[in-house]
Amino acid sequence: MYAYSIGVTAQPAEHWKSLGQDVLREALNRKPNENRAKNVVIFLGDGMDIITTTASRIYKGQLKGNTGEEEILVWETFPHVALMKTYNTDYQVADSAGTATAFLTGSKTKFEVVGFDETIETGNCLSERSATKVYSIIDDGIAVGKSTGVVTTARVTHATPAAAYAHSPRRYWESDADLTEEAKMNGCIDIAAQLVQHDLQVVMGGGRKSFFPENITDIENPEKSGKRKDGRFLTQEWLDRKRDAGIRAKYIWNEEEFDAIDVENTDALLGLFERSHMQYEKNRAKDVAGEPSLAEMTEKAIQILSKNERGFVLLVEGGRIDHGHHEGVAHSALTETIALEAAVEKALELVDTEDTLVIVTADHAHVMSMAGYPTRGNPILGLVDVPMGDDGLPYTTLAYMNGYGFRRVNESFHENGMRPNLTGVKTDDPSYIQDALVPLYEDWEETHGGQDVAAYAIGPMAHLLHGVQEQSYIGHVMKYAACLGDNKDHCQNAGSILAPAALPILLVSIIALLSSS
Repeated sequence: MYAYSIGVTAQPAEHWKSLGQDVLREALNRKPNENRAKNVVIFLGDGMDIITTTASRIYKGQLKGNTGEEEILVWETFPHVALMKTYNTDYQVADSAGTATAFLTGSKTKFEVVGFDETIETGNCLSERSATKVYSIIDDGIAVGKSTGVVTTARVTHATPAAAYAHSPRRYWESDADLTEEAKMNGCIDIAAQLVQHDLQVVMGGGRKSFFPENITDIENPEKSGKRKDGRFLTQEWLDRKRDAGIRAKYIWNEEEFDAIDVENTDALLGLFERSHMQYEKNRAKDVAGEPSLAEMTEKAIQILSKNERGFVLLVEGGRIDHGHHEGVAHSALTETIALEAAVEKALELVDTEDTLVIVTADHAHVMSMAGYPTRGNPILGLVDVPMGDDGLPYTTLAYMNGYGFRRVNESFHENGMRPNLTGVKTDDPSYIQDALVPLYEDWEETHGGQDVAAYAIGPMAHLLHGVQEQSYIGHVMKYAACLGDNKDHCQNAGSILAPAALPILLVSIIALLSSS
């Protein structure tokens, strides 16, 4: 073995030959899994673009004391991967509502729209009457008797989870207090109210405020209250509806109650652990009432849903990767990505990929860049070690095209005529805001990016994810694999599980056999 001058152990040709041959043999021996998917689990890293994945991989490795570049995230071991084009039908750079509708239903739509195709007029309730609703794989699963769930670290009424169960001309209509006068007049229903009327069995995340009246103090934050103006207690309505149907249902709001759940005697679970979004993983231990991790929620959801012999469909969102980026704090985005990986690992422990399709993807990108020529093993949240900028000042490997980081840059130019001098600055501090180039109107947060995102897959029909596709294609792959929605012609021949469509054929065959004997 050799060593570079910077102290990184070298890996000569024999290393790469051995590694390449091992991967090649694995690829040559790979056979497509053409079983029918009894279960589908889709993991959505909100804003987890390829740069975020790369930086998180390196950060994970460096947390272990390694150089980091050689590290691997669990979904990067999946045998199939594709790139997804994320644009909305009316915007070049997408938002999470239109993208979630795309990958969950199989139909692209407009910016900020949930559960309708592009015939809807954004923010216009009356246009619902002539617009076409599109239905998610969650809806299709319920239609054939599968159990279903949504788990998120964001509000359960936020864009991605909402696309699993709701239909709204505007994603921000999370409670009745958010509805416009036009929406109220024309009878639109807020997203939280739609959730409690839906047949989802497991729902966990944040967002309590949209479920309680505005005169009710929040149970965890006494200085704040609910948001609803109609006086409805939606958590109680959810419980009553489930229990009236004979379903063993529970509502919980803190970690102690979460830990006490008996999955064998619980068939439906609503957990709202924060008034708004859940805590960042790095802050979770400081939460007043305590809240479960994304991995723990994923585990509990699968334990409950997997009791159904017909299978289940589960959406798991790492929603705060996106928020870290919007705030310009790369540390938050990377640590939330690693938290999502823990959830994927937990799911893989609990399911069998012979009959469970697992997909990990993102809804859209961000404008974080990974730049310069840092040497191998240089801290991913640190300064580029060589070379400095032409102005003689250091800069970070990770930075943003726009967003809050411009404030510091702007102040420095006005005061000193140059960029901020980051010498001695702890750029790996959990709250450090990376520099940004472009100020935004009214000091807006960092924006999304328009580049493609990856989709990684393992399990039945995972090989159908290939090449560069429209993001809506993911919905078609999931539904085809699980024999849901329109594509069912292949189901009678699908392996692993005998499809319902095959039962009449089998019965006729048995009768014919008995008649001839």
